[in-house]
Amino acid sequence: MDPSKDFKSVQDKIQSALIATTRLTNQIAAEDLGFQRTSNPDVEEQLDDTSARLLTLASSLITSATKATDLKPPKLEDGDDVDVHWSRIVDVVDTLLEKADTCLDEYTGMVKRKTAPTDQSGPLAKKPKPTSLDHAFRRANIIKPQHAFEVKSNHLDMSPWKPVLTEKPHAFAPLERSLETFNDENQLTQYSYTLFFLPASLFLLLEKLEGRWSTITEYKHPYEAEILELEYPEAVFQVKEPIKYQPIETTAATFVDTFEGVLDMLEELKEATEIAIDTEHHDFRTYTGLLSLMQISTRDKDWIIDTLQPWRHKLEVLNEVFANPKIVKVLHGAYMDIVWLQRDCGLYIVGLFDTFEAAVALQYPGRSLAYLLKRFVDFDADKKYQLADWRIRPIPEEMFYYARSDTHYLLYIYDSIRNELLKQDSEDTEQSLMFQVLGRSKETSLRRHEGFNYDAEGGQGPLGWYNLLLRQSAGKFSREQFAVYRAVHKWRDEVARREDESPLFVMSNSTLFDIVRRMPPDPKALHSLLDVTSHIAKREVSNLFNLISKAKTEGENGPSVAEVIRRNAQPTIGIAEVAQAFFPQLRTTTETPETKDLISQTSKLWGKIAMSSRWEELPYVETPRAAQFELPWAHFVKSSTLLADSNARQQPAEQSFIPLVEAKQHPELRPNGNEAPVDDEFTLKSGLKRKAPEIESDSESGEVNETPSKPQPSSGTTPSAEEIAVPDIIDSEEERKRGKKSKRAEKKARKQARKEHQRTQESAKNAAGVGTTGGMTTRGDEDEEPFDYSKAKSVLNATRATNDTSRATKFNPYGMTVEGPKPARKMHGEKAGKSATFRK
Repeated sequence: MDPSKDFKSVQDKIQSALIATTRLTNQIAAEDLGFQRTSNPDVEEQLDDTSARLLTLASSLITSATKATDLKPPKLEDGDDVDVHWSRIVDVVDTLLEKADTCLDEYTGMVKRKTAPTDQSGPLAKKPKPTSLDHAFRRANIIKPQHAFEVKSNHLDMSPWKPVLTEKPHAFAPLERSLETFNDENQLTQYSYTLFFLPASLFLLLEKLEGRWSTITEYKHPYEAEILELEYPEAVFQVKEPIKYQPIETTAATFVDTFEGVLDMLEELKEATEIAIDTEHHDFRTYTGLLSLMQISTRDKDWIIDTLQPWRHKLEVLNEVFANPKIVKVLHGAYMDIVWLQRDCGLYIVGLFDTFEAAVALQYPGRSLAYLLKRFVDFDADKKYQLADWRIRPIPEEMFYYARSDTHYLLYIYDSIRNELLKQDSEDTEQSLMFQVLGRSKETSLRRHEGFNYDAEGGQGPLGWYNLLLRQSAGKFSREQFAVYRAVHKWRDEVARREDESPLFVMSNSTLFDIVRRMPPDPKALHSLLDVTSHIAKREVSNLFNLISKAKTEGENGPSVAEVIRRNAQPTIGIAEVAQAFFPQLRTTTETPETKDLISQTSKLWGKIAMSSRWEELPYVETPRAAQFELPWAHFVKSSTLLADSNARQQPAEQSFIPLVEAKQHPELRPNGNEAPVDDEFTLKSGLKRKAPEIESDSESGEVNETPSKPQPSSGTTPSAEEIAVPDIIDSEEERKRGKKSKRAEKKARKQARKEHQRTQESAKNAAGVGTTGGMTTRGDEDEEPFDYSKAKSVLNATRATNDTSRATKFNPYGMTVEGPKPARKMHGEKAGKSATFRK
């Protein structure tokens, strides 16, 4: 039978079976399985059998997939084992996907298929370089070199870490003043952030948003003043031809493992203007880490310094060069190198140029040192040795070559990348790329090493249990399991500090969670859960079991996971706390100011404008006369009093005015004697123009006076509840009469001019043969009829009158924004071509 057809039939069977199984499992939700188990015993038995079969099948598939690989298949005995060994299962699946990808590339022809060896004679082919590092290079079983150090670290000491400086060359401030302590709020650095484009108050606020306020005593950076006052040499700001590196094949590197060799190297380094520095670090068989190797290169020579010698603390003498501001120190990604150098050797760098920050400023697609080596030197760095155990002595040849290549080409890369920065700089010094790179390099060199204090209660910190709990999604732990988790985690940290080992070497995270989930009932069961490499935990298994038993008992009444997470939730920032972040002087007060004390009563935008008093309680004040005020439309009827029609008194809901009268005349407005008058509802009617009632005028023309004299109410009557008293502006009777006459004359002149204009328009229409439409006629000299508010239609329910008269379209100021702003026109279309994905 054709193998391809046989595989096709098997594939179809597997695919149909998988589809049927998927459809069947989707008929019931996962949340309903618990209910089905408790309600139907038969379903529970079937589910257990099916789960066991699937688990057995998955175990056999994983075991089969790990054959001919370095991976060890996990043992899946129940459903909990899937969560415990999830990371190992993911590794197996990734390996399968990589194999499938390789097979597809061979099938499509992108990669040539491996052929069987033939008997053809010829030169032997070179062996391909292995892509992964051998286990012996990653986890070497050697004697711990820190036992031979003349100055040993005390990891059980919880006091602030003090710099290991004994001398301070190139100092602006003396060493004694540089080793002072300060209160570090939320572990912020003590120097000013204004140098790096953002105010310190903003950093304080960002730190506040990330966590709680905490005050920690720390030592200052010994070279803080020197770094802040640093002025880089003029050569950094000059475009020069890059100096070519020496061929690595024809030159040799010097391995320095004696203090005399360090002194000889120091004399040569003092003559250089730029040096390249790199370090190699180990962190698996030590609590805080070990600086295992340091590489230094000049334009002509390379040195590899062994930093695991017993006299490693004497490397402090290199500060004669490292702290010299006239010598530029070139590093790549010095974020952690700065901390390692000052922690283990007491070395501080002044005059740092970080090529990583330069790559970020120039927006390179890659920022790693391997990318820069390939871009500028066309050198392929084998980065598999980056994870090697650099404690191995003597150093293997491959690792020695890798360590040397990190700094051998770095000064040439510095020359090239410096020229690119200067060529792209703008005239504004603040915005120049070089200024940004040097500022971020200063920020990196100001980093300080801080000790790791274990927080048993809150679990905060880089080695705390809180973040690990969130990453593992262990929110379903019971109170007893949660107590066991915290107790075992604390025990692991204490043992690691005492033995100077990594907490992961004492007990892996997967083993820790496996113990918490299974809750072993006896020491034998606990011993079976420990890894083969957990030698210290197996040695302490009896003490560990007693600790677990004690934590179980105490955890019955202890806090739950949800309570701890809720307690550690980020608090809401109030206006008072924001003010404290921006104004440090407010933090010295013992009491937090109220919110109303921090709100200004004067608007910064509107100025001293009257605030609304609508919702304020109005106290009753007895005045000798009626309270009067002028409404917005009162300027049309100045020097007069508007009185409502007598019929309007019977219809208070249709009046257009609100009275403010003397409180003595209306005691019903204060039924309790203390309440303020209640605002009554009123309806504003639509109309062309408000008219007052006609009153006979002494004018000879017989016109209706638009500003009638104020009528006197009859004796024994009071103003109506719907009347408003409008104040008279003219107090004198003679002045009032003269004002009336002048206004009547102006009114008469305007009216006559309007009539003449209407006659002119009418004659023009008649001459053109266009008559009036809709039965409308010109009133001519007839007087305008006063508007009756009682017969007007409501404004809220007003409808536009429709007739045949052509009307001009009214301007709508909001017409342009009804449909929203229009989007910008598309300038460039997408071009056909290949797409590329760049690795960061």
